[in-house]
Amino acid sequence: MQLLNTPRLHNLTVRSAGCYRLAEQEDGLRPRANSWQAQGFELESQVTFPQNAPARPISLFEKREELRRVLESKNFARAPRKTRFLEFVSEQTFLGNSDNLNEYLIGVEVYGRGASFNAQEDPIVRVQAHDIRRLLKQYYEEEGRDSLIRLELPAGHYVPSFARSTVEQAAEEPAAELAVEQPGPRTTLPAALHLGLTLALAAACVLLAYFLIVHPPTGRTSPLTQPAALSLPEDIGWFWRPFLPPASTPVIVIPNHPLLRAAHDGDSAQTLASSHEIPKASLPEFRDTIHYRELKRFLFVPSLTDFTSVGETMGVVRLCNMFFSVGERCDVQQSRLVNFDEIKGDNAILLGGSQAWSGRVFLNVEGFHLQSGVILNRNPQPGEKPVYRPEFDPVTNQLTRDYALVLMLPNEKKEDRVLLIYGIYTQGSQAAIEFLTNPDRMRELRRSLLALAPDHKTLPLYFQALIETSVENSVPGTSNLVALRVISN
Repeated sequence: MQLLNTPRLHNLTVRSAGCYRLAEQEDGLRPRANSWQAQGFELESQVTFPQNAPARPISLFEKREELRRVLESKNFARAPRKTRFLEFVSEQTFLGNSDNLNEYLIGVEVYGRGASFNAQEDPIVRVQAHDIRRLLKQYYEEEGRDSLIRLELPAGHYVPSFARSTVEQAAEEPAAELAVEQPGPRTTLPAALHLGLTLALAAACVLLAYFLIVHPPTGRTSPLTQPAALSLPEDIGWFWRPFLPPASTPVIVIPNHPLLRAAHDGDSAQTLASSHEIPKASLPEFRDTIHYRELKRFLFVPSLTDFTSVGETMGVVRLCNMFFSVGERCDVQQSRLVNFDEIKGDNAILLGGSQAWSGRVFLNVEGFHLQSGVILNRNPQPGEKPVYRPEFDPVTNQLTRDYALVLMLPNEKKEDRVLLIYGIYTQGSQAAIEFLTNPDRMRELRRSLLALAPDHKTLPLYFQALIETSVENSVPGTSNLVALRVISN
């Protein structure tokens, strides 16, 4: 038998009571001394593997995590426009829109140059791209030198690329030769005897493995080593079972609201230039805030990233604690970083109404619908209102009553679910999540669903619930089930 010549081969010697060990050779196979060690009974046998195995593909989650680390680094944290540039082109690439990335699009979307932007006359995009490449190089030489994934913006292009670093690839390659010094002389055996002993040991290893498979050990496992089964109380478990093991982990999406936030001295000149001034005297509600005391002028800038609804965030904590209690992990993502394919392809829990899918893509056409800050009831039942509006204190103008919708629907695959929880205000969202994790409230919901079932025994899989909550000092109080709709399978 003749071996093909390869530039570089790694020799793997599997070690089992002295069966094999790792070794490395270059430029094909070369003869090496056969050895017998009386103490270790060690034999060496060579099996070749190509060194350049294909690298593992990089998942979307890994790419986004690496992007997050880069944008949070000291260099990009001080450059909001460059951060926005890199974030924009990365997200467009994640969404499959890389073919549309060009100077004009970036100039308009990132730098607000307007429809008349001429990339030949205004080199802002090329200049910023050059600076971003420099910052990326500096990042991976300093803060990110140990990163397992590298983010690059290739010269002459605006589509970012992700690659595994040489450090990680080296770790995944077969290890180099492990030399173990043993005391005592080494005696060289004839090649024929070495081959015979190698084959005998290999046969013994195969027989031992076969015996262990056919006749596994029958020892009892101590009760202390058996993990107790984790489960939720049945009063809650019936509702959350589709999202618990062995079902796939749902992604929990929190909303990003468009808003005007207060500008400050740490903002760049470009950010301040796009601000809108509101006289401080016209905003007495802010008089007790630190912003009112420290800011000389009230300048507000548009933002999609600096604010996350407090109620939804408090709700995420409750949901994650519940999932942790049954050994499930908690996968939380920002809505702007999740595309529709990710939502519809698995279990998903969507929080808050300021998402592209809440009450828009996923909705109950014949039931309740959140629109323009009120909840419309398309088919009012006896005792129900056609419109549910939030209520405010007539003196203080503080919110005193809020409403929320809970919508359980099938996803693209029937075994998966999409659960939508969103209030008119953030307090409604928080109250709905608290309702769904409260055993007493869930017993009430279960009884109401069974009452609507044709046989009064089988729980409907899909439904919509309208929740009402009182609000005091911007904190939700007592919540109640107002109305319920069963959705046909």
